[in-house]
Amino acid sequence: MGIEGSAAQTDEERPLDKRDPASENAGVAAAGRQRETHMGFVRTLATIAFIIALPVAAISTNVRLLANAPLVYRYAFDRYNAEASTGLSRADLDKTAGALRAYFNNDEPTFYQTVTQDGLQTPVFNARETLHMQDVKRLFVITGTVQEVALVYVLLYVVAVFVWAREGSMRQLAAQSLAGVGLGAAFVGGIAIFASFGFEAAFTRFHLIMFTNNLWQLNPATDHLVQMFPDPFWRDMTVLLGLISAAEGLLIGGVSAVYLLSTRGAHRRLSASVALDQSQTQAA
Repeated sequence: MGIEGSAAQTDEERPLDKRDPASENAGVAAAGRQRETHMGFVRTLATIAFIIALPVAAISTNVRLLANAPLVYRYAFDRYNAEASTGLSRADLDKTAGALRAYFNNDEPTFYQTVTQDGLQTPVFNARETLHMQDVKRLFVITGTVQEVALVYVLLYVVAVFVWAREGSMRQLAAQSLAGVGLGAAFVGGIAIFASFGFEAAFTRFHLIMFTNNLWQLNPATDHLVQMFPDPFWRDMTVLLGLISAAEGLLIGGVSAVYLLSTRGAHRRLSASVALDQSQTQAA
């Protein structure tokens, strides 16, 4: 009885102790494929985000640079004779320009700057203009946030994927950069085409999209803001922004294209070598 019971117990336990190597290997392989699919999806999303972030970072950086460049304000005052249109001295105009640049970069909710007019100290902007400047500042803050996020992402992506993890080659980075430049060119080109049919209409459409009120509708005869920065000035800045962005795109795209062309032969030889190794391995 003892021997038979022991044998029976062994027979009962044997199915629990048995392993099916094929089943286990299939499960591991399936889990590996699932993990690889998931990682591939994440890498694809990261790549798409990089292609989008690259032109966004470039264009938004250019916007911030122009908004903070004293030369831009001097150009507006000189090109469109702001002293005559506003009745303000050049010293007051330059002081207002400096205050505007500071306002775009500080935490003050309301813009306030006084100038001398008719011998009296008075706010340079009236109540309507001041409220509109609050809307403009909110737009600049959003632009700055988008620029910082896009720029940081671009840098982190390059460092993480191509420098630290080394999961991608320089050819992949060049190709992705070229795609980002193409996307940016399509965006800038679309705006240029839209504006070419009439800048005033395009400028009005921009305000209708970006602002939820009509405070931007100012009177050129009485409001200093539109006298200092008339519509033709914004046309000039739009053209300048497009030219700067196009120059940057040509630089990045040109470097990327030259690198892809110059390494094409080495890439083909490497691909052929890898394919040969794989075929030899399979044959063995």
